[in-house]
This record gives sequence, structure tokens and C-alpha cells, in this order.
Amino acid sequence: MTFQHLLEGAEVLSVNGNPDVTGVEYDSRRVKPGSAFVAMRGETSDGNRFIDKAIQLGAVAVITDSASETPRDGTAWAIVPHGRRALARVSANFYKRPAERIAITGITGTNGKSTTAFLVESILTEAGRKSALIGTIEYHVAGKVYSAAHTTPEALELARLFQEAVGQGATEAVMEVSSHALAQQRVFGVPFDVAVFTNLTRDHLDYHKTMEEYFASKRVLFDGCGTDAPRVAVTNLDDEHGAKLAAFSKKRGSQVLTYGWDRGDFHAKQVDITPRGTRFDLITPEDKIAIFSPLIRRVNVYNILAAAGACYARNCKPDAIARGVDALLHVPGRFQRVDCEQPFTVVVDYAHTDDALRNLTALAREFVSRGGASGRVITVFGCGGDRDRAKRPLMGEAAGRGSDLAILTSDNPRSEDPLAIINDALVGLQRSGAKYSVEVDRRKAIARAISEARAGDIVLLAGKGHEKIQVTREGSIPFDDVEVVREALQAAGFECPAGRG
Repeated sequence: MTFQHLLEGAEVLSVNGNPDVTGVEYDSRRVKPGSAFVAMRGETSDGNRFIDKAIQLGAVAVITDSASETPRDGTAWAIVPHGRRALARVSANFYKRPAERIAITGITGTNGKSTTAFLVESILTEAGRKSALIGTIEYHVAGKVYSAAHTTPEALELARLFQEAVGQGATEAVMEVSSHALAQQRVFGVPFDVAVFTNLTRDHLDYHKTMEEYFASKRVLFDGCGTDAPRVAVTNLDDEHGAKLAAFSKKRGSQVLTYGWDRGDFHAKQVDITPRGTRFDLITPEDKIAIFSPLIRRVNVYNILAAAGACYARNCKPDAIARGVDALLHVPGRFQRVDCEQPFTVVVDYAHTDDALRNLTALAREFVSRGGASGRVITVFGCGGDRDRAKRPLMGEAAGRGSDLAILTSDNPRSEDPLAIINDALVGLQRSGAKYSVEVDRRKAIARAISEARAGDIVLLAGKGHEKIQVTREGSIPFDDVEVVREALQAAGFECPAGRG
């Protein structure tokens, strides 16, 4: 592909040179002879600093968002007003615009994105469709599973994934679309057929600063990011922001499907949530579908409603919706039980906001109180470093109010002092009046919770969910809550058969 062919459709201020290009990269370390290097300003670094390194490694063309950079002799050169938008366009061009050859469902919201995406994928499979999944936990492409570096990857990786999916015969893709990705225009030019909104609660205000700015980023998915608005918008009427998005999407010309607990185009009747699973009648614009899901929690009723709406928009039949919901046994790190034949329940969950902690502890309370039982809720939790400090006391108070014992520990402290993070959360935890203890070492905190648990109790390990590392100022270290709790249970004398939990 020639350089100028690569730039078709991109916003370009000036361009010179037209060599053949054999690859596109924005990380200079990955440049190979014949590559075009996209030098763009990021959130914490500036790729323009690595132009000369890229040329030394064989880049034959440079696309830069810095007008102050001087063109290098012998290298084709393009200046663009927005680096990420240029990356999106040239990536799509290089891989022959795969996003335009696949029907894409995008899911955004604070909570529930991952579970909703897994449900959509499962339903599409039962409907006989081959699909790709891109999200927080992992990426799936035609049966292959890749680790996920970001909830929503950069445009270059996204184009590669779409190209692989199309090459493997996929006709559908479902992806979580984060507020960061929308604000940074990582999905610029991606034509979403269906857009889904789950909910909006306090999160990521270290980045977005205000809830209004946070919501505005989410709304981009429904407005179209360098594309037309989605054909169909699926929104949660029980969230005030979902109602706003429904009205907004109608004005943008999208077909709007709404859902809610007991209202909307998709809603639930006769809901029965037990430790074995969830049953309800799913009411759609045309049918009543008997639903059984191995997933529990009230929030998963909402996730099922959202997924059903999305798949209805993709012309999935009622029986495929029912089978797909039934087939999803669990989502990694989302109310994931660890069973080593202990007489109490242990659950690993990704809950990392005050709202998520309230929902998680409320469900746990229902479980330990069933049939007049008097089990306790023991919650191990922490707060992430280099993130919104204001939510830490809110998380502390939520964990405390929902638990009989809260153990405050580290999550991913990143560059911060773990004790400083703990002190921020401790204010809310003390305000709750709950019994609590502090253990900065997460492994020891988990062991303490196991040692405290008695028959009938439930131990909640909140915050990290599916994550396999802990990020500290010294770097990333292997840390998997599921494996750590299995070790703690074994050390306490319980049997943990291989593959259990």
C-alpha cells in the first residue's frame, strides 16, 4: 500500500512522499523496515519523541500531530491535527476497513459491561453466529482467547482484531467501550450497529473530573465517533442517564429500545433469584421468554435485559436468547465462587465502586439470611491508587454498612503509598460504625478473612475480580484473588480439587 493510499480519509494538513508501506505502528519499539510510524501525543507521553528511533528501525513514513517537528530527509511525512484520529483512519485503511465488514455491538456504562458482553456473545453463538468479543477480561476471536491489555484497545490493535475476526468468518463483534476510549477517540471511525448503555455511577473522576464530563464521554457512543449514530440504541430506563440517552438517540435518528426492571420494551416479571440461579419471564415487544440463568444478583437481571435488547436488535430469535442466557455459567471475576469444600461461601468480585460494593454486600446479606440463618458478611476490599480519591471514603462507608466485618487492604496502589490510600477509605469505614480491621498486605488480609469465617458466613473479596496482577510503585507482580484464596483455604485445611473455583 502506498503512503498516500494509507492516508485516504484522514484529516491531513500537509503531506509529502509516497513510498510503499508494509505496516503501521505507533510504538517505535515495534517498527520494522517499511513501516509508517504514527507519532502522537498521549495522556502521559509524546510519541513524537521517538520519531528518530522509528526511522532508525526502518520507518519509511511518519505521521505526526506536531507541526513543530521538522521533516526528516528521505522519509515521507504527513502532519495531522489529531494523532489518534489519524491512527484510526490509517489502521482501518491498512487492514482494508474490517470494521465495516462486521456488525458491531458496543456496550458502555459504569457497571455490567463485561457480563453484558459475555451474555451477548453467548446468545449470538446460540443463534448460529460466529463472533468476536473485546472487553475488560479478555478478547475472543473465533475461538481464540487473548489477554486484554485495555478494556478498549487502541485503534491499531482494534483493526487487527477485526481483520482476524473477519478472516475467520465472524459476522458479529461485541465490545465494551470505555469512557476513556470514547474521550480519547480510540474508536474513531468504528461504525457501531447497536449501542448499549448499562448505567452511570461515580467512577473515573480522576480522569473526567465531573459526572457531567463522564456522561458526555459515554454519550459519544450514541452520537457516533466520526460515523453516523448507531442504527439501534439500547438504554436502561431505570437510570436517569439512560432515559436521557433514549431521548438523545431518537433525535439522532436511531431506533431506540429501552429496558428496565418492570418497564421498558424489555422488562422482567416473576423474578426469582436463588443461590442456584435466576428465573424470570422476559417481556419483549413481541414475546414472553422464560429465562433461567446460572448467574445470580439483581444486577444480572439488568445485564440479561440489556443483552436481550441488543440481540433482539441483531435479529436473534427468542429461543436463542433463552439458550444463550442459560449457557453462560459464569463470568471470570464477577461473583465467582471458590469452592474448596469449606462450610462457608467465598466469592471473588470486581466491585470497585461504592455502588458496586453496596450491591455486592446486599446480595451477600440476602444469602446469609435465607431461612432465618444468621451467617455473617465478611468483606475484603481496597481502593485503587492514582484514581479518584473522593470515592475512597464512599467505598469505605459502603463496605462497612454492608458487612459484619470489613478488612481494608490494598488493591492496585500503583504509584501511591498504600497506607495513604487506606487512610482515605478509613474515614468512610469508621463513619459506617462497622467492625473492621486493616491489613495492608492483600494476601494476609485474605488469609485473615478465611481464618475469621465460620459455617454459614460469606467472604467477599472485592475489587480485583479477574485481574492476574497487582500494580505497585515497584512494578506489577503476579496476584490472582482466586488463586490466593485457594492457597489460604488449603492452608486452613480444606481440600481444593484441581479446576474447582
